[in-house]
Amino acid sequence: MKTLASVCRALAFALLILSTAAPASADSAAGAQPGPPSVEAVIERARALMAAGEPGKALDLLRELPREGVRRLSVLFQTGMAAVAASGKADLSEDEREALLDEAIAALHAILVERPDLVRVRLELARAFFLKEEDGLSRRHFDQVLAGNPPAPVVANIRRFLSVMRARRRWSAYAGAAIAPNSNINGASDDQIVYIDTAFGRLPFRRNADSRSQSGVGFSLWGGGEYQHPLGDRLRWRFGADAAREEYGGSRFDRTFMGVHFGPRLLVSPRTEFSVLGVAHRQWTAGSPDNDALGGRVEVQHGLTRTLGANASVSWRRRDYRVRSALDGPVADYSLGVVWVVTPTLRTRASVGYVRERPESLPNRNATRLGRLGAELALPLGFTLGANGEMRWREFKGTGRAHLTSDGARRSDRTHILRVSLLNRAFTLLGFSPQVVFVNEVRKTNAQAQDYTRNRGELRFVRQF
Repeated sequence: MKTLASVCRALAFALLILSTAAPASADSAAGAQPGPPSVEAVIERARALMAAGEPGKALDLLRELPREGVRRLSVLFQTGMAAVAASGKADLSEDEREALLDEAIAALHAILVERPDLVRVRLELARAFFLKEEDGLSRRHFDQVLAGNPPAPVVANIRRFLSVMRARRRWSAYAGAAIAPNSNINGASDDQIVYIDTAFGRLPFRRNADSRSQSGVGFSLWGGGEYQHPLGDRLRWRFGADAAREEYGGSRFDRTFMGVHFGPRLLVSPRTEFSVLGVAHRQWTAGSPDNDALGGRVEVQHGLTRTLGANASVSWRRRDYRVRSALDGPVADYSLGVVWVVTPTLRTRASVGYVRERPESLPNRNATRLGRLGAELALPLGFTLGANGEMRWREFKGTGRAHLTSDGARRSDRTHILRVSLLNRAFTLLGFSPQVVFVNEVRKTNAQAQDYTRNRGELRFVRQF
């Protein structure tokens, strides 16, 4: 607690520097326009009470002010500041403290809905999340503040906050739900005729209608969590689980995934950490177990600069199918990615990967190279626009009738995926905002009846500030 108190005091001093150095003060947020004298007088009185160590009284005054007009953003900013300060009083119950932090978060969030570029407001929001111990959201906003090139004292104190969060991390969890219309649930081709070599030559055969593409509207759920048990100053033991469910009319295309992971996490330095994890997965298709996997994964994260981070993972697992035993075999997966917070409102990601599957069936052995590039931009009026593009190149190692290539060559697939998303941060329900996602996926291949086009839409509910 002494460490936390010293960090908060140091950041408070740095905030004084930032408020004079960055155009993100409350007056700046409000456009420095004169407001009604009564409102201005109350704001000044609240500031004086804050300076005198009476944030609770300041908050009582600010709660009486209207949340509209030319001074609206200044009122919200001072409300957020006063609520954060009031939450630090020693005689509060945990419920009272949580309520004050929620009030601060709501006020500061309302400002960023209109003005996502205001670094000072984002810094205060990050601090409120930190005090509430919602470290994932706090870390995200601190990263965006660092992209705004704040003064050196502010940078140093943000680093202290990040260090505290990194060391205290214990529980983490996520969950989501979506309504998902899909034009091609089974990822199947609409080709009606295939040509197969027989003793009588190459003959045409008509595909069964059930094997062609099927459309429908589904519902999906996903979630998971992790606990990290401290074994020392730099060592943690991770226990986690993940699950996902996709359900459509009937059960033919229903899919379920469950996985667990466990292993040590080592904090090598303030910028570097790595984990060595055991993993186990099970997948169900149409309500029945389809395959199991058991293996391990190594994860590494490293901060290259204060706004650029890198991550890498290597995994190996043995996969065994319940019915299709010819597909049993090891799967190796390698990936390398970077995240660059370009500005306080723009975040970009890029990654490359390589996946190798070695099933017992030689024609089905394959290797996939992939690349992804994405960006997320916070816009005024509460909108956040996201876009992500992905390319996959998959080459099969063997030949055989299973692939039905027209010339007997090895099968080769090319798949591109485009995702576009839009959410409005201005609307939240229990902290969740609706997000609309559109996904276009196209696969081209030299194998007969294996190419397809698929369009998916999702109405999601996500935690986003």
